[in-house]
Amino acid sequence: MLTDPRQLQKDDRFAAAQGEVPLCVDLDGTLVKSDTLVDAVLLLVRQQPASPLQWPGWLAKGKAGFKREVTSRAVVDVEHLPYNRRLLEYLREEHARGRRIYLATAADEGLAQKIADHLGIFDGVLASDGQLNLAGENKLAAFQREFPEGFTYIGNAMPDRHLLRASVAPMVANPHRSLMRALRSDGTAVAQRFHDRAKPLKVFLRAIRLHQWAKNALVFVPLLLGHAWAGSTIASALVAFLSLGFCASATYVINDMLDIEADRRHQTKRHRPFAAGDLSPIAGTGIIALFFAIAITLATLLPKIYTAMPDKVGGHSYLLRPYQFLLWLGIYTVVTLAYSFRLKRMVLIDVIVLSGLYTLRILAGSAATGVLVSTWLAAFSIFFFLSLAFVKRFSELESLVTRNLTKATGRGYHTGDLEQLRSFGTASGYASVVVLTMYISNLDSQHLYRHSNRLWLIVPVLILWLSRVWLLTARGEMHEDPVVYAITDRHSWWLGVVTAGIVWWAL
Repeated sequence: MLTDPRQLQKDDRFAAAQGEVPLCVDLDGTLVKSDTLVDAVLLLVRQQPASPLQWPGWLAKGKAGFKREVTSRAVVDVEHLPYNRRLLEYLREEHARGRRIYLATAADEGLAQKIADHLGIFDGVLASDGQLNLAGENKLAAFQREFPEGFTYIGNAMPDRHLLRASVAPMVANPHRSLMRALRSDGTAVAQRFHDRAKPLKVFLRAIRLHQWAKNALVFVPLLLGHAWAGSTIASALVAFLSLGFCASATYVINDMLDIEADRRHQTKRHRPFAAGDLSPIAGTGIIALFFAIAITLATLLPKIYTAMPDKVGGHSYLLRPYQFLLWLGIYTVVTLAYSFRLKRMVLIDVIVLSGLYTLRILAGSAATGVLVSTWLAAFSIFFFLSLAFVKRFSELESLVTRNLTKATGRGYHTGDLEQLRSFGTASGYASVVVLTMYISNLDSQHLYRHSNRLWLIVPVLILWLSRVWLLTARGEMHEDPVVYAITDRHSWWLGVVTAGIVWWAL
C-alpha cells in the first residue's frame, strides 16, 4: 500500500519528469547493504534478551505482523545505516533533476518512512503495513496498480526477479549471483549496476579478526617459562592455540553482530564487516557454528595428541585431568559471551574481565601442556594485562574528546574519567614491574637459569615499554587496541628482541 505520497509542486520539476517512468528502489540489500529486519532483531536481542520468548506469538501474525512487532520495539538508527553509496549518489542526482522516486520495500512502513524522511529524496513509500507483506508478487501487484504507465525497479535478490522482468530499464545493486543467473536465463538486460561491497576474503578475515589470534600465543607462556621443550608440550600448545583461536573468532563474530548499532556510530568500528553491511548476520551465524565446532573438536582431541607423544612432561598428573583444557575453553566462552552481552557496559568490571581473559589464556596453556603456572606469573599477568585494558578504554575516551563527545556509545565511561583511568592503568602497569622483580629475586628462578641475576635487565626494558605505551596513549597516538599496536610497532618488536636476548643470555 502506498503511504504518504509526495506530490510534485514545482512546474519545472513536473515537466522534467514527463516521459520518464517512476523509479522504485528496494531497501534491504539494495539501498541499504544490510537487512534492516535482521538488524532490528539483533538490536532487540541486545536490548531485551527475553524477547525471543515472544517471537512465536509474533510469527503467528505472519511476516508483516512479525516485522511490525520487531521494528516497533527496536528503534533502528536510520542515520548510520550502511547505505549503498554509489546508488544513493545516483538517486540524489535523479531527484535533483525532477524524477519521481519511490522507496519500495518489504520492510515495515514505519521503518521505511523514517528512512525516507531522513534521506529526503523519495516522493512516496510502498512498504508492508502489518497485514500485507509487500514482497514478490504482492510488490509487483502494488506497482502495477500505482504505476500503470510502467516503472523502473532497482533490486538485488531472487524475490526481485519478476519485478525486474516487468521493469523498464531494470537495475541492480550488489546483486546475488543467483539473481544474475536467473536474469540472464530470462533474457532480462540490466541497465545499470551499483556495486558497493568489499572483497569477500578480506571481509571474512576482518570478521574473524585473525590478528587477534596473537593474544592466544599466551598459551605458549607456561612451556616457555618452564623450559618444557618436549614434543608433547609443543604439540599440545599448538592445538590449544588453534582451538582458542577458532573459539575467540566465533565470540568476536557474536560480539560484532550484537554491537552493529553501536559500531555504526563509532569513528572506526563502523567499517567492521557487519556494521558496514559487507557481511550478513546469516553468514556470521554459519561462521559461529563452524568455528565453535572446530574449537571443541580440537580441544577434545588434545588429550589423545598429548598421550600419543613419547615424552610427556606432565606425566601422570596430566592424565588424571585430560580434559581440563576443554573446561578452560568453556569458561573462556562463557565469560566472553557474558562480556559481549552485559559486562562490557559495566564500569571497571569490563577492564577486570578483559585482563582476566588474558590470564585465562595462560591457565588454559598450562592445562593443555601439563606445565604448572607459578603464582608469580599469575600475579604479573593480572596487573600487566589490567594496565593494557585501561589503555584500551583510555584511548577510546581520548578519541571521543577529539570528536567533542562526552560519553562512549555502549559503555559506561565519560570523558571526565580520563585522568582516573590513567591513574589506574599506570599503577597497574608498574605493579606488574614490581611483581617481576619479586619473581627474579625468588630462589626458584635459579633452577631454571644459570645466571638469573642477568634477568634484572628485563626490568628497565619493561618499564620503558609500559611508559612509552602510556605516553603515546596520553598523546592520543595509541591505537584503540593495544594488541594491534604491539604487533605493528617496530619499537615493540625491537624491545621484544632485546628481552629474548637477555633471557637467552641468562640461561
